[in-house]
Amino acid sequence: MSAASLRRAARESVSGLPRAFWWLWASTLVNRLGAFVATFMTLYLTLDRGYSASFAGLVVALHGLGGVISSLVAGVMTDRLGRRPTLMAANVSTALSVALLGFMEHPAAIAAVALLVGMTSNASRPAVQAMMADIVRPEDQVRAFALNYWAINLGFAISATVAGFVAEYSYLAGFLGEAALTLLCAVLVFMKLPESRPEKGDAAAAAAEPGIGLGTVLRDGRFMAVVGLSFLISLIFMQGSFGLPLAMGTAGFSTGDYGLVAAVNGVLIVVLQIPVTRFIEHRDPQKLLVISALLAGYGFGLTAFGGSIGVLALTVCVWTLGEIINSPTQMGLVARLSPLHGRGRYQGMYTMSWAVASLIAPLLAGGVIDRFGAGWLWGATAVLGTVAGLGYWLLMRNLPPVMAPELPAAASAEPSAPAAPASSAEVRPTAASGA
Repeated sequence: MSAASLRRAARESVSGLPRAFWWLWASTLVNRLGAFVATFMTLYLTLDRGYSASFAGLVVALHGLGGVISSLVAGVMTDRLGRRPTLMAANVSTALSVALLGFMEHPAAIAAVALLVGMTSNASRPAVQAMMADIVRPEDQVRAFALNYWAINLGFAISATVAGFVAEYSYLAGFLGEAALTLLCAVLVFMKLPESRPEKGDAAAAAAEPGIGLGTVLRDGRFMAVVGLSFLISLIFMQGSFGLPLAMGTAGFSTGDYGLVAAVNGVLIVVLQIPVTRFIEHRDPQKLLVISALLAGYGFGLTAFGGSIGVLALTVCVWTLGEIINSPTQMGLVARLSPLHGRGRYQGMYTMSWAVASLIAPLLAGGVIDRFGAGWLWGATAVLGTVAGLGYWLLMRNLPPVMAPELPAAASAEPSAPAAPASSAEVRPTAASGA
């Protein structure tokens, strides 16, 4: 491909998205650049503070539990208070709690603040995803979610490298560095992002519109099926962080070997996310989700035959391709199924599926490997991928047509925003109300 073709492809990948999206994208990148706690919590507790592996596991689990709790709370806040206030509150509280964690000495205090950090750091996700659905046109949403996912992985790759050197000097510097970058993220939100929450119109229209509460989400069978499938997919992908290192260690591989194999995932996402998204952007989402589930399940399943670093790296290539396809396609589906004035709650429920999986995946990996061996774990991932693929195929049949409401006032007033509608979500009448 010529240089001119590459430049044209790059322009097409980023063109047509509103200015507010790029500030939101920048805030995501800055936030992930400071991801020190999530990366080095275990090493900090065991190597620097001298605590046991069991205590480190408890603290990491509490951090994950905080994410589960905050998913739903932040979803409600996103709808009631607005996207911008929720983002501001999440970023400021994360910065304060991360800085506080760096100074904690007593084990109980460390555990309690870790739970708080888990709650605050996860609280921004429903607001980010809801705002993206508000301000990006339906036909561009898969591309927008892909670009945001790319920023997450790019920021994480850079932060993991830099934070490793920082940790050798001072773990406290890592905590304070994350706090500073998270505050910078809050500044970006405050100065550059307008509120995008759709208005409900006049008082009469608002009174006539049925309320949307958490009960509405739970009674939405099609959407809850998406949440369930997301949970299965999350269990599979998280074995890259939990099952894979355990299995490699049991098989006699070193931590350096695991680092090399795991790096393949991050490099491929950074290199391939945008070009692959360009290829799949306007293709049938049903087929894409089925294919991604099979690639994930059988990619990890092939790990059972990974007797060398090279073979293991090839299996990572397979399931990473499934991850690249699944993430933006599934988030686009979530945005499509979320009613206009309930996006926060719907995104919160979706985010919770990943948070719950992050709690269960380590227990699943450890239990299966200890009792039955790693081969059974990889066989289980293949089964989960097959079940998820079948579920996506059934779920996506007769999906309602896209109905796009008017662009929210805050986004439409922006000079560089597209004139087309901002969401593909159907506003579906429902009688439920609640939290």
